[in-house]
Amino acid sequence: MSTHDDQIREVVQNRYGAIARGGGSSCCGDGQQADCCSPVQLYDHTLVADLPVDVTGLSLGCGDPVSIASLQPGETVLDLGSGGGIDCFLAAKQVGTDGAVIGVDMTPDMLAQANANKARMGMTHVEFREGRIEALPVDDASIDVILSNCVINLAPDKRPVFAEAFRVLKPGGRMSISDIVTEGEFSEELRADAAKWADCVTGAIDAEDYIRMMQAAGFSDIQIVSKFDAGDIVPVQDGMPRIFSARITAVKPA
Repeated sequence: MSTHDDQIREVVQNRYGAIARGGGSSCCGDGQQADCCSPVQLYDHTLVADLPVDVTGLSLGCGDPVSIASLQPGETVLDLGSGGGIDCFLAAKQVGTDGAVIGVDMTPDMLAQANANKARMGMTHVEFREGRIEALPVDDASIDVILSNCVINLAPDKRPVFAEAFRVLKPGGRMSISDIVTEGEFSEELRADAAKWADCVTGAIDAEDYIRMMQAAGFSDIQIVSKFDAGDIVPVQDGMPRIFSARITAVKPA
């Protein structure tokens, strides 16, 4: 584990801890429009209409991984980087009380907010665990569906993230991801900027590399379901590659 990787994790954790405490900028970065990560833009309004503002106010994603996941009653769902819990709560409504939802996040302040939201909503089939997505506190082959919303781009090394996701999925299980990807590469100078990494920008990798890493972990049927310009979501500047928000699905072979 490199010093740079540790620095990135520390900056990311501090950024999102401040957001959870109400004192930090959003995932959109300083100076971005106030509602760029708003659930009003990212989700069908009917999905989030009955969620309390304490949940929707901590929506820090770049898309809606739940709608493309085709969740079924009774399934067990894992959310990588669950934040304030919005995708966990949306998933919990779809899998019902016969199912289960686990959210994993490395930021204690986010976990505290998520657990407070869980208690407020009375969702007993949702659980939040502290941990890193590169080393999941989850049993082998125990998960039907993995969700992730604008989090994998924050990981200094994506390869162990995909390896862990593959490990915990049941055979035939599937991933549904919303994430920031690029067409092209950032300069080494930009890659070294931990603050821009925490803005969900310079940790993003080329979409083809993203797919190759998933394939190397063992995933099949990998598809980019949709991809749109991310200029309204993350801070973009001259000299950067094209940056997109993508919805990606994949399957662990049965």
